[in-house]
Amino acid sequence: MVQFARSPITAVLGPTNTGKTHLAVERMCGHSSGMMGFPLRLLAREVYDRVVVIKGRDQVALITGEEKIAPPNARYVLCTAESMPVDGDYAFVALDEAQLAADPERGHIFTDRLLRARGREETMILGSASISRLVRRLVPEAEIIGRPRFSTLSYAGAKKLSRLPRRSAVVAFSAEEVYAVAEMLRRFRGGAAVVMGALSPSTRNAQVQMFLNGDVDYLVATDAIGMGLNLDVAHVAFASLHKFDGHRTRRLTVAEMAQIAGRAGRHHRDGTFGSLGGDDSGATFTPEEIEAIEGHRFPPLDFLYWRDGTPRCDSIDLLIADLEEKPDRPELRAAPQAIDLAVLRKLAADPLVVERGQRQVARLWAACGLPDFQKLGADHHARMVSRIWRFLSEGDGHIPRDWFASHVARLDSIQGDIATLSGRIAAARTWSYIAHRPDWLAFPAEMAERTRALEEKLSDALHAALRQRFVDRRTSVLLRDIGQNASALPVDVQPDGQVAVDGESIGRLDGFRFSVDPDARAQDRKMLLAAAERHLGRILRVKADELLKAPDTEFTLRDLPGEAPGIAWGDHVVATLLAGPSLLAPAIRLDRALMELGQDQQKQIVTRLSAWADAQKQRHLLPLVKMAQSAADPAVPPVVRAVFAQLGEQGGLVARTDLDSALAHLDKDQRHLLRRAGIDIGVLDIYHPGLLKPGAARWRSALLAARLAKPCLPLPLPGLTLLPAGERTDQMGARIAGFRGFGPQMLRVDMAERMARAAHEAIAKGEAFTALSPQIVSLGLGEPAFLQLMRDAGFRAVDPAAEGAANWAFRGRQKARPRPAPRQQRATPAPAAPAAPATHGAFAGLADLLGRNG
Repeated sequence: MVQFARSPITAVLGPTNTGKTHLAVERMCGHSSGMMGFPLRLLAREVYDRVVVIKGRDQVALITGEEKIAPPNARYVLCTAESMPVDGDYAFVALDEAQLAADPERGHIFTDRLLRARGREETMILGSASISRLVRRLVPEAEIIGRPRFSTLSYAGAKKLSRLPRRSAVVAFSAEEVYAVAEMLRRFRGGAAVVMGALSPSTRNAQVQMFLNGDVDYLVATDAIGMGLNLDVAHVAFASLHKFDGHRTRRLTVAEMAQIAGRAGRHHRDGTFGSLGGDDSGATFTPEEIEAIEGHRFPPLDFLYWRDGTPRCDSIDLLIADLEEKPDRPELRAAPQAIDLAVLRKLAADPLVVERGQRQVARLWAACGLPDFQKLGADHHARMVSRIWRFLSEGDGHIPRDWFASHVARLDSIQGDIATLSGRIAAARTWSYIAHRPDWLAFPAEMAERTRALEEKLSDALHAALRQRFVDRRTSVLLRDIGQNASALPVDVQPDGQVAVDGESIGRLDGFRFSVDPDARAQDRKMLLAAAERHLGRILRVKADELLKAPDTEFTLRDLPGEAPGIAWGDHVVATLLAGPSLLAPAIRLDRALMELGQDQQKQIVTRLSAWADAQKQRHLLPLVKMAQSAADPAVPPVVRAVFAQLGEQGGLVARTDLDSALAHLDKDQRHLLRRAGIDIGVLDIYHPGLLKPGAARWRSALLAARLAKPCLPLPLPGLTLLPAGERTDQMGARIAGFRGFGPQMLRVDMAERMARAAHEAIAKGEAFTALSPQIVSLGLGEPAFLQLMRDAGFRAVDPAAEGAANWAFRGRQKARPRPAPRQQRATPAPAAPAAPATHGAFAGLADLLGRNG
């Protein structure tokens, strides 16, 4: 971190309206070449236009993340701090608003430029006097020069909106609040221009021009105007003194208040500042704050945020380690994790990214530097960067032209309201940034021109919409008091789903469903909900796109006991299963929260969920699917189709007594068709063993619940073969899962059939078969349940005291068959004596039964 100065360094520090930027521009134009870095692309564009007038368009370049004007012979470069090439060779270099090095989000960028950006002949550091002590320690060779303010800045008190003086700027801290104030000014004072940092340069310039031309006398802006934008403003009114800083809603610092208030007054014309509304509006300055602002006395900064500006790219782990390295100077503090590092850490968990990235670490890090213009968070942004990186790391290393063009084309529409157009411009900035990376596209110049034209088109539409809404068009909404009207307050969505209005929680967003805080005051409930819904609309649409692109692994069957069956995406239910044409074809009804989406998106989501459900049925219920196909196959005999149909509609598990009449009409070949389909015709039940698996049981339970419009039932734990019989609901759920009740216990149907066969085998050998037999004991089947099993399986008790005799005899099925077997094969009642050999009497009937049942 030792710096080697190559030139004289001057730090020009002081309050606003001291001519610092003007001085730096003059100094740069006096050198053979120069570069200046600014905090906003709007400010860079403003200074670019000034230098073009002095030096000519072919001598001046403008470089920002999403805009690049670079003539071949350009000698003067105006750029954002992030775009400053610190290794460039320029006679003059300047960094504006250097005190932003203390900003948690972008501070490490300004600190890096403060320490490393140097001109060959002269270097200038511009900023607030609050950074002077740190400049003296970090850049000891710098000469610090203070400059006084050209004009006086004084406090003018609180003013109602209807009494604001002309040429005033009202400063708010969210888009919703800006729009609310602008609508009130339209109602009370005829209109207002709107300036926000998220606007494109052309939209911002068009809005400012209305103000400069006198078309409107008022300007409503975010705190972006505090970053050096030169506006002819006489008075600055604060709509609020609180802002959300990305983590919490807090009161502005005195330095932040002064930076914004200092926009009032220009050159030698004095300016004033104050608050909007009455003394109880929440925007009241304290006497200490007023004195500090008027006297330009602010606490010195204690530290600047730092991150290694030249991390090693030998490996991903080494890159992350360098980016997380702590500074070795007490004046510096490690920067909080920025969005680029957050994305890198997420991608580092992807094996494919790691495998490719180890060979191209610098290129991977460049991809992670794609700004999150849409402010949708690290998770969503990481998906976007991952897609870009996959293109950059394979083939010719370029993003496919058709893929890029298709995404740009989707934004090519000027329909929609202000929020929609602003969202499209933010998205267009993403593609513009990509187009200005010369090594990311095969035809960067063509795509850069296309994105530039798109942004201009959208900007013109946005300017027209802003003008129509806040200048030309009368609105039916009358907002009389910004301090009391909740629809004018900022709405923020926290990462955990909490939705807050001006820092106060009003509910939460779970998946697509927004629920209002029940503690919200009744008089504010509707307005707060309306503000949240306007803000959440864009996020819901983005979530819908993510759902459509989500892999099958992100969806699960929702089958909680007592609830309707449904489909969940992650932890959130997105659809409910209802009765459809058949058991295997349930209807899918989207959750009510998704009804806020457009019809096209709703249809696409239903199609996506249906495809997933079909894949799950093929995976877990393939035997049931084949039964349904066989039931509709003309090549299958009608009597067999009837059996398949009954089995299919009941989930592939039917009690033998319910199908006795149908089975009686089947001949041997027709029974063979059932055996080939994998169906077991047991003494107690008819079923397919594959449908007894846990996954199949869950799906059968859910489909049957949907078919009957009932809630899902609790199912036994996977792997159990025996369980005590509990409540009625438990018994029903156990039956669906493949269990049969025997007195106080329930046994899985395949095990029950196995025990019945074991009984036949023991009796055939003349062995006793009791509740103490090894098979029964190993199962844990109690004597009452055992006795019920034997009776249900068609056995009757004989004299248990006979020495060496079996204590059970098979008595056959109680319902006579329509087609009796030949006399020599029919079962006859067994005497109360030792069982006959297996080829005679009751066991001949057993052999016949087993032979015909397969």
